[in-house]
Amino acid sequence: MNKPSASAAPPSDLPQQTAALLEVSKLAKRVQGPEGELTLLEDIDFTLSAGESLAITGPSGSGKTTLLGLLAGLDTPTSGVIRLNGSAFSSLSEDQRAGHRATTCAFVFQEFHLVADMNVLENVMLPLELAGREKPATIAKDWLERVGLSHRVHHFPATLSGGEQQRVALARAFAVQPRLLFADEPTGSLDHANGKRVIDLLFELNQHSGAALVLVTHDPQLASRCQHHLELHEGKMIHQTFAQENPVKEPALEEVTPQNYSS
Repeated sequence: MNKPSASAAPPSDLPQQTAALLEVSKLAKRVQGPEGELTLLEDIDFTLSAGESLAITGPSGSGKTTLLGLLAGLDTPTSGVIRLNGSAFSSLSEDQRAGHRATTCAFVFQEFHLVADMNVLENVMLPLELAGREKPATIAKDWLERVGLSHRVHHFPATLSGGEQQRVALARAFAVQPRLLFADEPTGSLDHANGKRVIDLLFELNQHSGAALVLVTHDPQLASRCQHHLELHEGKMIHQTFAQENPVKEPALEEVTPQNYSS
């Protein structure tokens, strides 16, 4: 599959990439079931560079969640290789994978996974504090302003709408400056209007941060916004395309305001 250049260059504090950020070769996952060996994934191949986006689609049971877990290092493949930043990520120990995951990856889920007894600012600060970053409150406030929630910093998750909670989750994910962002059905819990706002914001942040995006979704329209599309069926890759020659450019980050994203 031919890979386009990222539509927005990474900021200067991110190292420039000459090789693929994520490389997957001949990936397979098999487990033992009551009736013998069961193949969950077979012969998965793709590459993804900084700033690019990949949609993974397929019916329930097709292997999407299994693949996402392997890519994130939460599980190991039966065969094949996953390379992250040029090194064989899938062959590392569990602790080594966790270390790489903490410094390279971030996650956005269907369920927002905010800490209920922390306010919005504290939720975004949490991964920054765990990573030992300086001035976590300043960084968190900046990202909350970018997602249009600077007026909600002292609110608790229970007082926010679903769309607002997911935007807090986006701010939390991007605040740690990940090289690779995994989004698993990020609009699955939202209505259409809030889902569209969150997705517009997700792609905007993806373009401006230089992070690569791996998105699992059932929504074909959402998948079509990604540069690459990988469709699974019964654990096999049945469709792989480069979706858009010239993706539509979203508004600049500084244009994202509480007025734009008020729900």
